[in-house]
Amino acid sequence: MSLDDREQQILSEIERQFYEEDPSLARAVRNINRPRRFGIRLPIAGLVVGAVVVLAFFTVQTIVALVGFAIIVASASALVYELSDRTQKPSSSNDPGSGKTPWRRPFGRR
Repeated sequence: MSLDDREQQILSEIERQFYEEDPSLARAVRNINRPRRFGIRLPIAGLVVGAVVVLAFFTVQTIVALVGFAIIVASASALVYELSDRTQKPSSSNDPGSGKTPWRRPFGRR
C-alpha cells in the first residue's frame, strides 16, 4: 500500500528531524548490514534434492514425487528471493529531505 502525498510529507519531515537531532545514530542505522536469510547454497541444494526425489519416485510413488516437486518450488522461490535481494541497490539519493525511500524489498516484504 503506497502513501498519499500528505503521509509522505509527514514521513519526510520525521526523517529530516531524525537526521538533524542525531546524525551519528542516523548514520549507524543507515549502515546496518542485514544477515542473509537463505544464502544461495541452501536453495540450490533444495533444487537438486527435489529433482532427485521427483526422478526417483515419479513412477513408484507419485505422492513422494509431488513432495519433491514442492521442494523444487520452495527452493526456486527462495533462490529468486535471495538473488533479487542481492541485486537490489540502495538509491543514490540518501538526502534526508528528498522523501525517497532508499530501497524496498521485493514482493512487498519489510
